[in-house]
Amino acid sequence: MSEQTGTTAQATPGQEQVRRDDRAHVFHSWSAQAQIDPLPIAGAEGAYFWDYDGKKYLDFSSQLVNVNIGYQHPKLVAAIQEQAGKLATIAPPFANDARSEAARLIAELAPGDLNKVFFTNGGADANEHAMRMARVHTGRHKVLAAYRSYHGATSGAIALTGEPRRWGSEPGEVGIVHFWGPYPYRSPFHSTSEQEESERALQHLRDTLMVEGPQTVAAIILETVVGTNGVLVPPDGYLAGVREICDEFGIIFIADEVMAGFGRCGEWFAVDHWGVAPDLITFAKGVNSGYVPIGGVIISDRVSASFDDRPYPGGLTYSGHPLGCASAVASINIFREEGIIEHARALGTDVIGPQLQALAERHPSVGEVRGLGVFWALELVRDRETREPLVPFNAKGADAAPMSEFAAACKGAGLWPFTHYNRTHVVPPCTTTADEVSEGIAILDEALKVADGYYTGTA
Repeated sequence: MSEQTGTTAQATPGQEQVRRDDRAHVFHSWSAQAQIDPLPIAGAEGAYFWDYDGKKYLDFSSQLVNVNIGYQHPKLVAAIQEQAGKLATIAPPFANDARSEAARLIAELAPGDLNKVFFTNGGADANEHAMRMARVHTGRHKVLAAYRSYHGATSGAIALTGEPRRWGSEPGEVGIVHFWGPYPYRSPFHSTSEQEESERALQHLRDTLMVEGPQTVAAIILETVVGTNGVLVPPDGYLAGVREICDEFGIIFIADEVMAGFGRCGEWFAVDHWGVAPDLITFAKGVNSGYVPIGGVIISDRVSASFDDRPYPGGLTYSGHPLGCASAVASINIFREEGIIEHARALGTDVIGPQLQALAERHPSVGEVRGLGVFWALELVRDRETREPLVPFNAKGADAAPMSEFAAACKGAGLWPFTHYNRTHVVPPCTTTADEVSEGIAILDEALKVADGYYTGTA
């Protein structure tokens, strides 16, 4: 018996048992099950995780761009342990101190009059409920969402998604209309400047509303900064223009900050970078770095008032779960005490941005560098002049070989990258030190020689 816990001590399973049980019984997301061999992970701390052979990886992916506070932060772990000992669970209809404090802290951080929080289990169901709130509030059914977006894998969230992960779930939910958002490097509007891209993207949105009928549109949902599909930072004026369009037509503006929020862009919420207040903000991931599942919708007074005298038609058994809420409270306090928002902002301006620009000068395969805070992407190309991607859109198998080889070179050198199509993203924990960032970028410097080997341009 363990003297500390009073329970029977059990040996930690070895690597081969973990791998064997995983292959026999775990069904993995977004994967052909027979074609994967997941790496067993033994532990993690700070910006690193390691396997059972003791090989350490500097995590330039923050897992799924969610471990903003780093691995195993002792204060965050202690807060979860303390809450588990105090009250491990309580149903949503009750008031609870952890839930109430988490809601208050999040509302105080949010812009404008977003003063109430509906808690969910993660980002996908946050987007589901934001869409439902908008539809009930407006009495309209259509929701506009951008191409090159990801909003989650539940039925409504995957219908909102504007990339290939949606295809396997079609036909999907009715009433979802997709449009093109700004992407200056590969402009769908043939723009020649960021200002022109913003203006033309906003006109395209107006044209889409014109033919769909703005009186039928409940909401426009945008990832404030597009995440997995390219770290697409909107040009100045774009979000303000969307806000103006929504106000003009009585449409709810939903900012999906599941990936971009809580320090990732060097702000509490990415919308703060442009001084824009949406009607609803969805969050998850960085609010507690994924230590316990939690997400939510931050709701403006105007929308929440719709449900003052009529019930909101939705709920979740684990909405506002005490362990999740306690971890969110602890995380927000840690962010403040340790200056993590400011650190993330400075990493972007002083370390990541300049060092990635230096990579672009050395490697012809780097077509563009873009990002904010600790949220960056390198777009890799075969030809800078034509901007031909290093691999085709949605490449698989042999077509994806250049990126697969690049990723393997990173991992071999102890860096865990985040790659998607022809891009590698630089998204380490927001607590990563400047020296650790430089260590990772030095590994990228070597790995990019693989991408350079596929370069066919002359410049």
